[in-house]
Amino acid sequence: MRWLTLLIAVPCLALAACADMRSGDSSATDAQIGRSDVSPVYQIGPGDQLQVFVWRNPELSVTVPVRPDGRISVPLIPDLQAAGKTATQLADEISASLKKYIQEPTVTVMITNFVGPFSQQVRVVGEAAQPQAIPFRANMSVLDVMIAAGGLTRYAAGNRAVIARSDGKGHTHELHVRLGDLLKDGDLSANTAMLPGDVLIVPQSYF
Repeated sequence: MRWLTLLIAVPCLALAACADMRSGDSSATDAQIGRSDVSPVYQIGPGDQLQVFVWRNPELSVTVPVRPDGRISVPLIPDLQAAGKTATQLADEISASLKKYIQEPTVTVMITNFVGPFSQQVRVVGEAAQPQAIPFRANMSVLDVMIAAGGLTRYAAGNRAVIARSDGKGHTHELHVRLGDLLKDGDLSANTAMLPGDVLIVPQSYF
């Protein structure tokens, strides 16, 4: 009976291990191509426009752009690095710098024009009507991107479009998307989920 029990137990353990491996592979694939339901914490990027409000000090409250080098200029303070920080982090840094001149400064930073860093953008290039970079938001799909980009040009090969997606380890993978079927035929099965950092590439038709 002891040998019979072992003969039954060993195949069962092997089957369980295989099932776990298959489950792990499936979740990895889902993580690579699945929909992102949560927007990342927004970080300021070059091109953003910021409103810096200093309570009870209107002369220090300004609206400033984030320069291409990621820095901003505000009264009384040397240029500050803004890109890569959240609005709260930047407000705390400005407040700490203003303590030299103001007692207990209260600073609020509001972002009025969103661009964000590349890692939180989705970019569309090629034969889109309006190629551009778009701030990523939760549950963004390729249809959302094409609406923002104004659709395809007349020369676009929509069904040969690809999404270039980084795996975060220095490698880029391509996912084929059928933009022609999605936009011209309304085939929602072609509505692929987007992830932060994706680049949607729309090639030109051969004829």
